[in-house]
Amino acid sequence: MRRMARRLARGALIGLFGLLALSVAWTALYRVVAPPVTPLMLIRAATDGAGLAREWRSLDALSPHLVRAVVASEDTSFCGHGGFDWDAIETAFEANSDGKPLKGGSTISQQTAKNAFLWPSRDWLRKGAEAWFTLLIEQLWPKRRILEVYLNIIEWDDGVYGAEAAARHHFRKSASALTRREAALLAVVLPSPRHWSPTSPGPYVARRAAIIERRMAVVERDGLADCAR
Repeated sequence: MRRMARRLARGALIGLFGLLALSVAWTALYRVVAPPVTPLMLIRAATDGAGLAREWRSLDALSPHLVRAVVASEDTSFCGHGGFDWDAIETAFEANSDGKPLKGGSTISQQTAKNAFLWPSRDWLRKGAEAWFTLLIEQLWPKRRILEVYLNIIEWDDGVYGAEAAARHHFRKSASALTRREAALLAVVLPSPRHWSPTSPGPYVARRAAIIERRMAVVERDGLADCAR
């Protein structure tokens, strides 16, 4: 029995190290290669029959308004943290302490890790894997690459992924030509892109976009997105 237990433990340890090595290699590959597809894209296509509108663009080919808008809306500490906003995480855990599903506190780095490598759910296993991949991309990718991947894979409507496809889908123009207001509207709908519209914004989205526009000026003034240059 002891021999079998040792064999099982050894096999589990080898399997664990294999998974860790695979995750490191996968992350390193995506530093230089555009992710061809993400788990969310596959799930949406399989379960909802959603299409796949996506056009990869380098960060230089995107409007600087959009970069500033996303940082202003999603993660103003992006250039300064190591992947996690601990104050936001503490607040989220306090809010979730009554047993509700985990939510809140995610940085752009965490969202990039989740969208590039993992499945959409709020369970502890997924959150743990998200933390691991967040550490990996923060160590293996420059901040500029993290934001570039994020802006190219994030969902902006049913079957619409990435800034270029979103700009063409919603505003009939390239992401390089987005105005300040259009960028703010796109950033605002990110938390719920299948329910909120940047082209037909309701009162909440319109008000929130105005707030983001003001924050964008602060992001530009204080260099909060300079790590993406």
